[in-house]
Amino acid sequence: MASISTSKLLLLLICYVSLIFFVSSSSSSSDLPSSPKVSLGLYYESLCPYCSSFIVNHLTKLFEDDLISIVDLHLSPWGNTKLRSDNVTAVCQHGAFECLLDTVEACAIDAWPKLSDHFPFIHCVESLVTEHKYDKWETCYQKLNLNSKPVSDCLSSGHGDKLELKYAAETSALQPPHQYVPWVVVDGQPLYEDYENFISYICKAYKGAKKPDACAKYSSSHFIRSAKVNRFPLVCRKGVNRMWDLLERVKTSLLSYTGLL
Repeated sequence: MASISTSKLLLLLICYVSLIFFVSSSSSSSDLPSSPKVSLGLYYESLCPYCSSFIVNHLTKLFEDDLISIVDLHLSPWGNTKLRSDNVTAVCQHGAFECLLDTVEACAIDAWPKLSDHFPFIHCVESLVTEHKYDKWETCYQKLNLNSKPVSDCLSSGHGDKLELKYAAETSALQPPHQYVPWVVVDGQPLYEDYENFISYICKAYKGAKKPDACAKYSSSHFIRSAKVNRFPLVCRKGVNRMWDLLERVKTSLLSYTGLL
């Protein structure tokens, strides 16, 4: 009887040790840190020419040579927009059409949460901005073979306005506070006027064992420029651009008068 109990005890002990070994090995393998992505935040507004240029001519480089595989990109379409005293009504730097496009892009991000889905649409809209054809933004649905209903419903239901208030809050919470747009932040650190050199900062911040091949051409020290760049700053500073707003009003009035709007 004692020998049977001893056998059972031995068997239980073997099972227990095996279980501990299995759990610890599983845990250790799952706890192996995968190389964390570098966070990249772009705080912008749709009609700032420097924002649209950055999105169209620079941000697209992330999708070359698999750079996007090491980046967690966050787009925040609010920028220098202000809220009136009611904390609801937005006053956009470049007029009412900018408010519309900011909300359109916020709705696109919400409707198509995957970066690979909403970025092409935002890129299309901002490409039209660079061509001064931003009033044709709806053509991006057809160009990209997208269903317009999710964004249209977002706009008509007022959900887009709520999304914009969310972006307003996160922009307001930036530390240090943003001074202008585009405001580019890598792992919590703003790049100030050196934002066009953002890939160098991403590659430098990435702690993974193997960096994308594209990082090699940005690794030389001459690519890291001082934040105090001696040139005309390519930024839209805070404050309502009254001249832009006036031009937009004149354009809208002319289109209405000629029956084209």
